[in-house]
Amino acid sequence: MRGSLDQRDWFMRNVPVFLIAGLLGLTHGVPASAQDDASEKWRYQPNLLRPFWEGEVVEGESILFLKDPATGQAEGSLLFPPLEVVTVRNSSGTVTYKPGKDYLWKPGSRKLILPAGSRIVSRTSAQMRRPANSQKHRLTHRDGKGEIFFGGRLEYHHLQTCVTYRHAPASWNTPLPRFDTKALPAVIGKLQNGKPLSIVVLGDSISSGCNASGWAGGKPFQPAYPGLLQRHLQAVYRSPVRLTNLSVSGKSTPWALTMVNQVVASKPDLVILAFGMNDSAGRSTKQYQANTKQMIQQVRQRLPESEFILVASMLGNPDWTTLHHERFPEYRDALAELCEPGIALADLTSIWQGLLMHKKFMDLTGNGVNHPNDFGHRIYAQVISALLVNPDRPHENRQNADQNEN
Repeated sequence: MRGSLDQRDWFMRNVPVFLIAGLLGLTHGVPASAQDDASEKWRYQPNLLRPFWEGEVVEGESILFLKDPATGQAEGSLLFPPLEVVTVRNSSGTVTYKPGKDYLWKPGSRKLILPAGSRIVSRTSAQMRRPANSQKHRLTHRDGKGEIFFGGRLEYHHLQTCVTYRHAPASWNTPLPRFDTKALPAVIGKLQNGKPLSIVVLGDSISSGCNASGWAGGKPFQPAYPGLLQRHLQAVYRSPVRLTNLSVSGKSTPWALTMVNQVVASKPDLVILAFGMNDSAGRSTKQYQANTKQMIQQVRQRLPESEFILVASMLGNPDWTTLHHERFPEYRDALAELCEPGIALADLTSIWQGLLMHKKFMDLTGNGVNHPNDFGHRIYAQVISALLVNPDRPHENRQNADQNEN
């Protein structure tokens, strides 16, 4: 991808379709050193990693306000009806908007409305499209009318607004991750006893960090979900957590099988396998499951004690014709069949299905088609960490660390 523009164009026209999804992140990458530097500017706050489905406060939920071209009114929807809107800020966190002047909220409603003169960014549906063949990546809209607007780095980030609000206790309407010491006994045991933990993440562009603000070098410089998970586990357990992220944009499960040596070299206690977005453009559920199973077996032949979290991917944009969208729940079910003691499922697919019952895809995306934004990366970290952190007995999470301090 470092050749001339003509070479790149040839490559994009001739590359197999199942790679296109991940390559969208690759073409606008940020060097690892830049990501590391940017992430250091972000301050860890435990409330940001509290699962959004727990408690009564949602932190920084993202909205892309859509404007009705006929009325000029723009609105967006929240996951829960607020009791109180605490703060409304731009995604960079540099501007705080004023109630009544910049946004309106009617008690009992989950919608925010932008009055005339609001400083909050909004767009019409037409502005979120591009003419056919006008973008580097062909993102044909399902209705055939142009292409989905693609954001390579922070384009969607700058169009989205973040809302923190308090709501009444509510239940979530899709399956949720459950903490179970029997699911990942060795990993949880190490964490609870304050021992060092080694994690390897192997995945595609989502796991490599695409469209997190830290990856793109913009405020608030939030790390992508692997870095968030590492920081959260270290803060909760006060144990050293070593993270090795081997993820590469554009990759899928066949490539994962070529990475066994690199995975094993890090001697991981926990391997997080996160594929599916690119596979869904052209790989059968049977082959996806077989590749994942073979990856687990090959690692365990050399590291029998390693445990695994299998990530069922977020959903891609339902208006994008490249993906076989029915595959996402099929892949999730296929991963669930592989679970046993030492292998757990992080079901982002079901979570995303629930999110899209109340929100637009463009509220949650970082690039318009197949990556999460900062809020979405936090949800990834929340779902995975929920398998590793006991929400009912938090004192047990720090018991050993506290004993060591005393």
